Amino acid sequence: VVAGHDRRDPQGEALLSEQGVAPVARAVGPDLAGLGEVDDVLVVGVAGPGDVGLPGLERRADGGVLRVSLAGAREIAAEMKLGDSISVNGCCLTVAEFDAQAFSADLSGETLRRTSFGEKKAGDVVNLERPLAATARLGGHFVQGHVDGIGRVAKLVPEGNNWWLSVSVPEELRRYVAEKGSIAIDGVSLTVARWHGGVADFAIIPFTYQHTNIRAMASSNAVNLECDILAKYVESLLAARTL
Repeated sequence: VVAGHDRRDPQGEALLSEQGVAPVARAVGPDLAGLGEVDDVLVVGVAGPGDVGLPGLERRADGGVLRVSLAGAREIAAEMKLGDSISVNGCCLTVAEFDAQAFSADLSGETLRRTSFGEKKAGDVVNLERPLAATARLGGHFVQGHVDGIGRVAKLVPEGNNWWLSVSVPEELRRYVAEKGSIAIDGVSLTVARWHGGVADFAIIPFTYQHTNIRAMASSNAVNLECDILAKYVESLLAARTL
């Protein structure tokens, strides 16, 4: 994740592991910008192959540390540097420690309150996405890695070779959702196919299903939501005009 997150490329999935990450060094890095295209069950709009998992979550009084296995994200592991920004399930984090097998990132209390990380457990699959390069093509909507809140999976059902994913959106975020508009679900840029009663329906094609953590989603699972930044800026500008 890079400062000024504009878009993300799909690069892989990661897994939470039971074991800690051997520290190599620590650093503080900038923000991420992407397109919701997962790199390795990594995310910004589209996704890429790979299985990445959560090694675990260490809780502290004012935050915690998230550890992610890179066993299924070799390309990301090979290029990772201390202080890099990286999107984990759509949340912009900084690589604070890493080795060839895993990396860890510090979580603030605000991050734990705003995201689904508090409900994750060792072995869960997560989406990973690296920051958008200035020379890259834009293939999704702008995703910053700034999670707005938590949604809940209502259902995931097959339809032929595709799937329908339905996600319940909390009341305070519903004003930013529009049919045929964009929203990031766990960092994956998706189009709202149907919008009804606070529930957004998404048509999921086989590639997206296979290359993101959507395939592991189940009813009532918590997912990170990032609404379209354009909608939030328009709201802010309109509010300023009335002052």
